[in-house]
Formats: sequence, structure tokens, C-alpha cells
Amino acid sequence: MSYFTNAKFATSAPDIRHLMADEGIEVAFAGRSNAGKSSALNALTRQKNLARTSKTPGRTQLINVFDLDEHRRLVDLPGYGFAQVPITMKKKWQIALGEYLQKRESLRGLVVLMDIRHPFKDLDQDLIHWAVDAELPVLALLTKSDKLKSGKRKQQLLMAREAALAFCGDVTVHTFSALNKQGLSEVEGVLRQWLQLDEQAGD
Repeated sequence: MSYFTNAKFATSAPDIRHLMADEGIEVAFAGRSNAGKSSALNALTRQKNLARTSKTPGRTQLINVFDLDEHRRLVDLPGYGFAQVPITMKKKWQIALGEYLQKRESLRGLVVLMDIRHPFKDLDQDLIHWAVDAELPVLALLTKSDKLKSGKRKQQLLMAREAALAFCGDVTVHTFSALNKQGLSEVEGVLRQWLQLDEQAGD
């Protein structure tokens, strides 16, 4: 049984001022609105509806928090770059996102999800640069890997790993498919490290 099945919805907040106390450990998930973020969170937690998958990408404009235990959380950040929302709202969210990455003390790592066929678009790069500036480790997750054949998938992974070197930070790249669970154990390994799970006996 995976530890991540413990995930339970805790709260939704429009910005960091409305989040719970800044203590414990949290890991955040971010990505373009059509990158498959909700599907990845559901696959990780083995829950079908923990994160709502919408037919209209970009509907989530709140920070959604899921408790794993008393001290650890997963944070689902609003999708960006696709939603039909006003420019003023997008700018407001960009400020909130920057604030969250730079000021949230309990944040220990950022998972940036990108469609394997279109990795490292401008907004993805901005986000990773922000995280690197804040000295946060990043897991760049190339989602929907089942859409590519094995050879092409490996080629995309190698290209993405090479591109990630330019960020000059702690940026790991893995492929992932919510559909066939490819890459799930690698994701869990990184998250367990960030959440300091393996340091505690019995976890």
C-alpha cells in the first residue's frame, strides 16, 4: 500500500495569506492547464477524484491542499497558460504564484508537469527559473508518455534532460503516464525524499 493513498482534501485558498500555518513540509504540483496535473495527482494517490479532472482545462483558479499526515501536504497549484480567463486574473495569479514559491517556508520541492510532446514552453521555464532562484529542487515531469512510442519517448527524455541543464539548478527530469502508471515509482522516490519519509522508520 502506498503512503500517498493517505491524501485527503484539506482546503482551497486564493493566495498564500489564506493557506494554513506555514509549518511542516509540502510539495507543490504546477503545470499548464492541459498538462495532465489532476490525472497525475489521482494516479499518485490511487484516488479517482482527489484532484478534479475538468473537460475544460484551467478551471481551477485556487490553491488546493491535500493532507498526507499531520506534518506533510501535497499542494495543487492552478493551471496556467491555457485558461480562458481575463488578463487581470492571470496577472494576479502570477503574483500569487511567485509569492508562494519565494515565501512559503514549508515548501520543499516543486513538480512541474509538461506534456512530453511540448516540454519547456515559456511559462514552464519561468516557473522553473523562479523555483531555482528560490533554491527549490524541481522535478520536471514529462506527462502523457504513453502517447509516444518507446524510441521517441527516450529521445524526448534525453533532449529534456539536456535542456534542463541550462537552469543551473536542482532539476530532475522523468517521463510519466497517468494511464499506464509508467514513471510512478520514480515520482514516489523523489517525493519521499523531499517529504523526508525515508528518514523515519516505519513510514
